[in-house]
Amino acid sequence: MEEIAISEFKATCLAVLENVRKTKKSVLVTRFGKPVAQVLPPSPPEKPANWLGCMAGTAAIVGDIVAPASDESDWDALR
Repeated sequence: MEEIAISEFKATCLAVLENVRKTKKSVLVTRFGKPVAQVLPPSPPEKPANWLGCMAGTAAIVGDIVAPASDESDWDALR
């Protein structure tokens, strides 16, 4: 693990962060030789679950979905 003084980290913060992101190696920030902070690379993103079947169990059937619409309804499309 690389160590960097806090004053140097302050001066080159963005470059250090970009280096950590690219190399995936952490950096220890020290002050007077004692650890103050540790900069870690981001964890890998979680892979989404398979999209097939992801909505299973979220719908509810209300009424009869097989029977045709009746003529007695108030729908203008059936007249």
